Amino acid sequence: MNHPAKKRVFLSFIAEDKDHADGVRLLSASPRYKHLEFYDESVRIPIQSSDAAYVKQRIREKISRTSVTVCLVSEKTHASPWVDWELEESFKKGNTVIAMAIKGTNRAILPRPIRERQLPFFPWDPELLGRLISEAP
Repeated sequence: MNHPAKKRVFLSFIAEDKDHADGVRLLSASPRYKHLEFYDESVRIPIQSSDAAYVKQRIREKISRTSVTVCLVSEKTHASPWVDWELEESFKKGNTVIAMAIKGTNRAILPRPIRERQLPFFPWDPELLGRLISEAP
């Protein structure tokens, strides 16, 4: 029986949504989502770090090993220059970018790179997220 190749996924989100991102990471532990691998570095180092170049280098390394970027969107995500930067790096790398609301978010302003490219915005739906990741090139 053929199993789909594991997808390496970068999660882009604001620090305030870390608990939601951790919940998304748990999906990869479910037998239904065994094809997923999540890579993320963005909240392990404070955004206020005085060494932004180092932080960007580390995040860029993580993005370079992925093919899909999932932007977890809440009401304040659009105000994050770090999320914008992560999305721009993902687009430069050629990643498929998926914009999905975090659980409980029904309306939000999308981050600038997503708005500019007029990407679809999906309500929270773990089944759909798994399918979108699986179907991404």
